[in-house]
Amino acid sequence: MSFGYQILGFGSGGAAKKYNIDFLVVAGGGGGGSVGGGGGAGGFRKFTSQQIIGGETVSITVGAGSSGGSSYGAGTDGNNSQVSSDSLGTITSAGGGGGGAFVAAGRDGGSGSGAGMMNVNGTLSGGSGNVPSTSPAQGNDGGDTSFAPGGEAASGGGGAANAGADRSSGNGAAGGNGTADSITGSSVTYAGGGGGGGRNNQGTNGGPGGNGGGGAGQRTVAGTAGTDGLGGGGGGGAYVNSGSTTAGGDGGDGIVILRMLTADYSGNTTGSPSVSTDGSHTVLSYSGNGTYVG
Repeated sequence: MSFGYQILGFGSGGAAKKYNIDFLVVAGGGGGGSVGGGGGAGGFRKFTSQQIIGGETVSITVGAGSSGGSSYGAGTDGNNSQVSSDSLGTITSAGGGGGGAFVAAGRDGGSGSGAGMMNVNGTLSGGSGNVPSTSPAQGNDGGDTSFAPGGEAASGGGGAANAGADRSSGNGAAGGNGTADSITGSSVTYAGGGGGGGRNNQGTNGGPGGNGGGGAGQRTVAGTAGTDGLGGGGGGGAYVNSGSTTAGGDGGDGIVILRMLTADYSGNTTGSPSVSTDGSHTVLSYSGNGTYVG
């Protein structure tokens, strides 16, 4: 008869080995709105020197980016990313808000989305970032859109480092920039917001996406998708002419990255993370769901 069991890592005194890991959790970006605002970036959260125990399972969930809106509709909110274990508890980064629809406010999320295009007097508010609330904040607000007769366009989605730009005149507003981080050993910018859409028959261009994978808003074609693996918000879609609109860009998928001393690395993973080394450290980059057993 055979018995299944798990061998725990033990220290020199016979107790289960304890060691530290760092991790970065980026959620999926929100899709851009049609004739609408840029999608909000996925929430960005970084943790260092978090202790786990040998044999402990760390579960990883990577949030997908969401769909852009069509036919004047809002983009869909991005999906959450998560790291959880007995020692760590559950750490969640919230998906970015889907880009605001035509004549509609932005949506809340890890970063909020930009408000949609206006063709009536007034101002639309961008979505709130850092929803639900974390400390430090995981993202920023989307931009507001104010009516500008004869030159309508939409506002930008929020990013991890900056709010999306407001739009009151001129072209679609820019998405907020993301945050640079070197957990992999190289500096990479994550979680940029999507740019607001433009209006072709009034000559307004879409706004640029924020640094860190934010998609650009457009004037005659669908908004640009946010970048997968960076959690960027999708760019806003366009009003081309009467009866003709384009879709917002899809949000980019998120990512979860773990970093630990190579001497502590167990080699026990599921989900096929990318494994690399940086000096004396091993880095696991998850683009899909998986686990790490310490």
